[in-house]
Amino acid sequence: MVGLRYDFLANPLGVVRSTFQEAVTAINPLPALDGLDWGAADQFRQFLFDDGRISDVPMLNAETIKWLQSKTLVRFRGMVQDMPGNEYYVGAYKDGEKWVTNKFDGNPCGPMDGITDTRIWERRLLYCVPVPGQNSWTQVSYEATSSRYAISMHPSREKRHREDGFSITDVDMVEIVGAWVDPPNNKKMRGNDANLELSDDHTMSSQQNTLGLYSVFGDEGTSFSCLIKVYDSPESDLKLNDVIEFVGIFTRDSELNTGENQKDDVMDEFCDDQLLNGRRTKAPCIDCVLYRKLAIDDFLVSRPLEVTQDVKRALRESLTRHLTFVLGNDNLAAEYLLLHLLSRVHSRTDTMPIGKLSLNLTGFDESMSIFGSQLKHALMNILPYTQYVTLTIHSLNSAQLASKKDYTTNRLVPGLLQLAEGSHLTIDETSLQTGILNSMGCENAELLKRLLELQKVEYDFTYYKMEMAADIQVLILSEWKSLIMPADLVLPFHPSKVECDFSYNEEILNGWRWYLGSMKSETHTIDPRMQKVVEDDLVAARQADRSLGTSDFSRWLTMGRLMSLSFGETCLNGEHWEKVKQLETYRKERLIGSLPKDDIE
Repeated sequence: MVGLRYDFLANPLGVVRSTFQEAVTAINPLPALDGLDWGAADQFRQFLFDDGRISDVPMLNAETIKWLQSKTLVRFRGMVQDMPGNEYYVGAYKDGEKWVTNKFDGNPCGPMDGITDTRIWERRLLYCVPVPGQNSWTQVSYEATSSRYAISMHPSREKRHREDGFSITDVDMVEIVGAWVDPPNNKKMRGNDANLELSDDHTMSSQQNTLGLYSVFGDEGTSFSCLIKVYDSPESDLKLNDVIEFVGIFTRDSELNTGENQKDDVMDEFCDDQLLNGRRTKAPCIDCVLYRKLAIDDFLVSRPLEVTQDVKRALRESLTRHLTFVLGNDNLAAEYLLLHLLSRVHSRTDTMPIGKLSLNLTGFDESMSIFGSQLKHALMNILPYTQYVTLTIHSLNSAQLASKKDYTTNRLVPGLLQLAEGSHLTIDETSLQTGILNSMGCENAELLKRLLELQKVEYDFTYYKMEMAADIQVLILSEWKSLIMPADLVLPFHPSKVECDFSYNEEILNGWRWYLGSMKSETHTIDPRMQKVVEDDLVAARQADRSLGTSDFSRWLTMGRLMSLSFGETCLNGEHWEKVKQLETYRKERLIGSLPKDDIE
């Protein structure tokens, strides 16, 4: 058996420099390599994904940073919270007769004094943080994925880690449970076979926030952010709030602060702000060799062995029943909540987002707090990113909802509404009393309104403001119809009893997670025959009620699409359209106070 040519895990820079020397020999002159990858990324891609070794790469987080060595290969999962810009660096220099590269090396230690023959290259800087509201079931079991690697790199530290409360297990694959199987881990730029953990609490962020107290970063020393240096990537390929897994070469923050012993005049000449100059930031640094955007599928521990319509319908039925229990046996609210959880902005027409479906459940007061708590925990167990925020007059008047640029530190200070695509935001208005909004309160109210109406979030750059597209599911819990946030749907909440036992095994939870993620991402169409039926119904509805407008018709079409997807269908049929009309009839009856004894079948 032939061993690996390079030690990718312990000495990734050896891979970079070896392939560089081969490229320099083959390509002459050296400027032909400017701004290009010479084959190093391909070597890592083959090792990690073709050979299925991605799970051997340890995940960098607040725990593993205690024992990970610099200059080794690591992974980091997070949200792009800030994009400071690009920086120039000495990409290659001539040492005698030999060209040497500094690419992918956040802290080069080679001699630079007196060297004049250099190549100045460019790289992109990203400031990444744990995804706001990320729930613990999405977290990779870091100990399992890196145990053998960690022990081999630090055999003498294993005992000390146990004494410090950090245990290393030796789990390589999650076991197949019932009709669910591990996702494949050998796909290009995808996959890992790590186990996932299930918990009722967030790992990376607070469970419940009162506006004004929220911060993505948390207190000094408690958060875990990372400076990512990206090479040879198109500017359009990465954007703010993307959730990314980066694979790269790790450098500790203490080693980035090199002081006077090693001064990079070229770096200082081109880039002298506090964040761009890596030696001045306290965040650990990763020189990224590969990255991939993460979708919900990437967080699932298992998925069906065989996906059939019966499987999808069974999952819909069991999830709807679960939501009904959570909502006090209110089946109508559960049906609307399911459609809400499947919604997403799938396109935009001019400035209007298509596909959103915000929901306002009214009738919540202090006596209904148990249902709000149950709903919060239920959503945390089935959605990857959730935030639960309590709204008050004081918090509206003092909170920072919009992210704001701080030019002193050259950092984008995060606001509450800077969330990853696909996040779920629950706004609890039950503590909102009458009062006076100051100027900031009015601005915050307008920000929330535009989020619901246009799915856009404003960013404040002091000298100008910019709106960026968002895709955030918003659920409002209030005693009366919200005056601040105009939801697409308003439904009076009518619970009949309190259910106390919501314990479900992980197999069932994984099924619901897979169902929501997969059905939500499906495309949908309406055939010409069904389109004619819908048009006729809309015309008839308009003739019967002149108050109906384009927003109502757009909402019905969205509900029709989501209803079909909830049954695993990608084309609207008559049965699903009739169910939408039935739901709207029951909702209207609730709104006018004439709820029938039996909700829906």
